[in-house]
Amino acid sequence: MEHAIKVQNLYKQYDGFKLDNISFEIPTGTIVGFVGENGAGKSTTISSLLGLIPVDEGRIEVLGHEVKRDEKDGSWKEQVGVAFDECNFPTVLKVKDVQNIMKNIYHTWDQDKFMGYMKRFEIPLNKKIKELSKGMKMKLSIAVAMSHDSRLLILDEATSGLDPVVRNEILDLFREYIEDEQHTIFMSSHITSDIEKVADYIMLVHKGKLLFMENKDEMLYNYGIVRCTGEQAALLPGDIVIGKEETRFETSVLVKDINRVKESSFFEEAERISGSRPIVDRANIEDVLLYIVRSEKQM
Repeated sequence: MEHAIKVQNLYKQYDGFKLDNISFEIPTGTIVGFVGENGAGKSTTISSLLGLIPVDEGRIEVLGHEVKRDEKDGSWKEQVGVAFDECNFPTVLKVKDVQNIMKNIYHTWDQDKFMGYMKRFEIPLNKKIKELSKGMKMKLSIAVAMSHDSRLLILDEATSGLDPVVRNEILDLFREYIEDEQHTIFMSSHITSDIEKVADYIMLVHKGKLLFMENKDEMLYNYGIVRCTGEQAALLPGDIVIGKEETRFETSVLVKDINRVKESSFFEEAERISGSRPIVDRANIEDVLLYIVRSEKQM
């Protein structure tokens, strides 16, 4: 299997925070959703991938190129499209000025592709960037990222703050982008519903540690929430319990293998000791994130 990104033992220390020996591989032709709470390390990881900050330890490969500190050869970035949560072009520029600037930066700039995106997104070429809505600015940023020979898109909160209609339009574009299985998207987002719609894999980072990278469909199939009493929760196998939330009236437990729970004698034993049968619901990505964070706060 080819990989668009390979990271081995990435370590970066700041005052009060560190990326703690993160390792992962992103298969070519996939969309990977990168999730975690604010300050978890998502932006630091992305900045490291792009060579924007020096790392203390570890090895990073992007599209087969080893990213090194102070490297002179930046040609590999021709094949990496990047969009952040803000449009970073000078607001006094007109849209058509962006096109003129980009073709002098990227040797692989495709004017026809860019103009096609402008037509598709209905972005007026003669409008100044400051006159565009937030949604149009983000569409412009993504169009620029996709209008040179970009085999890899790296997106940091690129859909944040956009209305559902604009987000769906952008997500459709992402699906089209990877159809040939030669393009890859690595995207962080607080909007976990967007991740669920398009991602093939989910990466969860928490306080600088990578907790898991899993196939999204398998994760949504296997993870579940058991709603029961505290006494019943104690019957669950400890090795499948990911997080727990307790209130006066109920204990909710996030487990990573609901089929194992269903196939065990848990329900019979739980009903015997408490007279009521626990309820099991499927867990979504937001549930997984929230239970992990809340459980740690309760410890």
